[in-house]
Amino acid sequence: MPGCGQWARMRPTTTLAEVASAVGRGLLAGAAGTAAMTVSSTLEAKLRERGSSTTPADAAETVLGVRPRGEQDEERFSNLVHWGYGTLWGAARGLIGLGSGTRGLRAGALHLLSVWGAEQVVLPATGASPPGWKWGAREVAVDLLHHTVYAAATGAAYDLLARGDRRRR
Repeated sequence: MPGCGQWARMRPTTTLAEVASAVGRGLLAGAAGTAAMTVSSTLEAKLRERGSSTTPADAAETVLGVRPRGEQDEERFSNLVHWGYGTLWGAARGLIGLGSGTRGLRAGALHLLSVWGAEQVVLPATGASPPGWKWGAREVAVDLLHHTVYAAATGAAYDLLARGDRRRR
């Protein structure tokens, strides 16, 4: 994976406070990225006249053994999974920046590859969706678009939050 050699260059003096700060900023940035992805997928669903996706919630139900009762509980659980998953993946963005020393587009690309790659493994493994190569080019492109929106917004928010920290060094 591009940039993996940079992990070896992480300062041996990285403190717990620096890790916590990167994770905290990442969580905030992940929430911002999730909001951007929500707008993107909602607009796309309306344009294509399709319902919202329950696939991430279906995967979480399998992994966690959760069975929501009724449509209202299913919708709540789906929103919780969407926001929780996107926010938590923001922490990974923080660790990517801290561990590799990258930021901007390069860190965003590493984050996108991590998030989208995990989706391509987890969803078929849980039976929530078929493997990506069975989706068709259009569906893969739409899914990749939404995840790119997420990674770009998360990265922009993270870099904005981290600006002040870089000025002090």
